[in-house]
Amino acid sequence: MKDPSYIVIFITTPNQKEAEKIANALLAEKLAACANIVDGVHSLFWWQGKIDSSNEALLMVKTKSVLLQEIIHRVKELHSYDVPEIIALPIISGSQEYLSWISESVKD
Repeated sequence: MKDPSYIVIFITTPNQKEAEKIANALLAEKLAACANIVDGVHSLFWWQGKIDSSNEALLMVKTKSVLLQEIIHRVKELHSYDVPEIIALPIISGSQEYLSWISESVKD
């Protein structure tokens, strides 16, 4: 499968305020076309050898795949976690108008 042109990036944060800070930075820097925040996500995960849990906010960022490394770098600068979740999923298809809008909304 060739690299997709568009991706959705999942980023968990400790709260909505931090998610908004990251989203606003990515949008202002034209790294993201859209960011959705889902507050009240309950996460369970392995951390330091044991199962842990936390209430978090989930940030879903829509962008072009060529911007992923720059986004990862920027999120790590802004994020309070030692190891933030930053995972990208391909957008394999979608409304051509929406995908074109993503392209027009982010930097080249």
